[in-house]
Amino acid sequence: MAAFNLTPSDPSTFILMGIPGLEAAHTWISIPFSMFYIMGLLGNFTVLFVVGKEQTLHKPMYLLLCMLAVTDIGTSTSIMPKTFFIFWFDLKGITVDGCLTQMFFIHAISIMQSAILVTMAFDRYIAICNPLRYATIVTNVRIAKLGLLGLLRAVLFVLPLPLILSRLPFCANHIIPYTYCEHIAVAKMSCGDITVNRIYGLVVGFVIIVLDLTLIALSYGLIIRAVLRISSKKAHQKAFNTCTAHICVMMISYPPGLFSNLTQRFGQGIAPHVHIILSNLYFLIPPMLNPVIYGVKTKELREKMGKYTCRW
Repeated sequence: MAAFNLTPSDPSTFILMGIPGLEAAHTWISIPFSMFYIMGLLGNFTVLFVVGKEQTLHKPMYLLLCMLAVTDIGTSTSIMPKTFFIFWFDLKGITVDGCLTQMFFIHAISIMQSAILVTMAFDRYIAICNPLRYATIVTNVRIAKLGLLGLLRAVLFVLPLPLILSRLPFCANHIIPYTYCEHIAVAKMSCGDITVNRIYGLVVGFVIIVLDLTLIALSYGLIIRAVLRISSKKAHQKAFNTCTAHICVMMISYPPGLFSNLTQRFGQGIAPHVHIILSNLYFLIPPMLNPVIYGVKTKELREKMGKYTCRW
């Protein structure tokens, strides 16, 4: 193991250092990380199980929740197993192909999750602003098609990143001061010109975030306009309750993601271990909290989950 970890000059291997400066605390740091990871897996698999078992939940909104659960599982699982190998067994080596594959899944799943949040905003808009036509406009087939479109968008936007990187020459030092293969962190190890990588990564992130947040803001703008036209306070409260879960999920998804991306490129003043810990938590906290948020705020799902929990 030691020989394998001390061969950073091997051109086919990268070395993931974990959290530089806190190597002695890796085992202790892994305790909350593993708890968050396990809780996230249990929560999201529970959502998938309950929705799959209950015919009454085979509706567009719950199909969207299942899509969100799958991306949450993919988000944390794309980085945490390797992170635990680093923390527990000091297995820091990862092949170049494995690194580029991990990088692809990390960024593709994040973009896919953003598309799902946009689709959820569209779903809430139809439910509040056009409730009589909701059943005909928002169908399982239409939601599935939007999900496939979001997946296609994610693949097309992210696939060039590892393809461009795979053609670059890498320096003798293959050490990545991270627990996972992040695009810019890998690109910085290249001896070649990474201007294209920097520009493309920044443009993709900017386009995806601006486009998706604009669509979400437009949906909520129309929702607010429709709600303000209603004089009933009860109707206002009902509309607010309908959107609360989605708003909470967005608040724990977009701001940490933006912080992680911006500090990776422009946050030279932030201590590396702080940035790396926060980046890991970004992949752990939302997947852990999303099932809780929807389980608490969605009455029908809460009741069904309660039924199975009592049985277990």
